[in-house]
Amino acid sequence: MENKFKSPLCGIIPPLVTPLKDNETLDIESLERLIEHLIAGGVHGLFILGTTGEEQSLSYRVRKQMIEETCRINQGRLPVLACITDTSIIESINLANIAADCGASGVVSAPPYYFATGQPELAQFYEELVPQLPLPVFLYNMPSHVKVSFAPSTIHRIAQNQQVVGFKDSSANAVYFQSVMHTMKDRPDFAMLVGPEEITGECVLLGGHGGINGGANMFPELYVGMYNAAKAGNLPEVLRLQQYIMQISSSIYTVGQHGSSYLKGLKCALSILGVINDDFVASPFYKFHAPEREKIRQALERLPIENGKLIL
Repeated sequence: MENKFKSPLCGIIPPLVTPLKDNETLDIESLERLIEHLIAGGVHGLFILGTTGEEQSLSYRVRKQMIEETCRINQGRLPVLACITDTSIIESINLANIAADCGASGVVSAPPYYFATGQPELAQFYEELVPQLPLPVFLYNMPSHVKVSFAPSTIHRIAQNQQVVGFKDSSANAVYFQSVMHTMKDRPDFAMLVGPEEITGECVLLGGHGGINGGANMFPELYVGMYNAAKAGNLPEVLRLQQYIMQISSSIYTVGQHGSSYLKGLKCALSILGVINDDFVASPFYKFHAPEREKIRQALERLPIENGKLIL
C-alpha cells in the first residue's frame, strides 16, 4: 500500500534506527514498537536505512527485510522513504525496486562513496540513475561520510528531472543549506529537509520544509513541536524547545570518544526508554558497556520524562 505524499514533503521524518538482535537478525518486535511510538508522536513520515539506520553495515537481506517490515507495519499511514545509497548503481536500483514493490513512497540517495566523484561526474551519475528508479527521489548530502558534497548548481541540474523532489542536508552548514534553497527557488515543490536537529528550528524559520532528526526516535513530540513552532513563527516556543534539543544533543550524543557516539548513545537511550529491546549496533561498531550506559541513564534522568515521554 503506497502512501503518496504531497510535494513538497514537510514536517518531521525521523531516520529510524534499525533494531537488531545480531548482525543478521532484525528485531521485528522492536521495530513495531518503534514505528507505533513515532506515529503516536505525530511524525509526518518514516525514513529507513539512512545513516542512523546503519544501512552501510547491513547485508542486502536485512536491508530488504527492513523495507518489507516497515511498509507492512506502517500500512500506508505515513510516507515511507527508503535509502538506496550504494557504491553500485545496480544495487541502488535493486533496493529502489524492492521499496516500490513494498509500497514505499520515495527513495533517498547519497553520492556513491569510496572513489570521490567530481561535480560533473556526480550530475551524470544521477542523470543515469534517476530514470531507472520507480519512485520519487530525494538527494542526500552527507559529506562527512561520503567525501562529496553536492554543489547547489549540481542539485539544480539533477532536479531538472521532476522525479527529483527533495533534498536532505546533513552537512550541518546552515549557510550551505540557505544557498541550496536559494538556488532551488524556481522549484516550490522541492522539499528542503535538514538532518542535524540542532538547526532544524532555524532552517524551518528561514523557509526549510522540515527535519530528518535522529532524536525523534526517542521523543517525537519534541521535534514535531519544534517544527510546528518554527512553521508558525512562534519564536518564544522555538527558543524554549531548542533548550531541550540542545540538552539531548550535548549529553546523549557525546558519551564516548568516537564518531559512532551519536548512534551508540541514541540506541542505548532507546533501549533504556523501552522503545527497543536491545541497543545492538552492527559491526564494525559495538554497543556501550555498563559505564557509558549509566551515563546515558543519568542524562535521561535529567530530562522531564514520564512514562517514556518527554513532558513539554
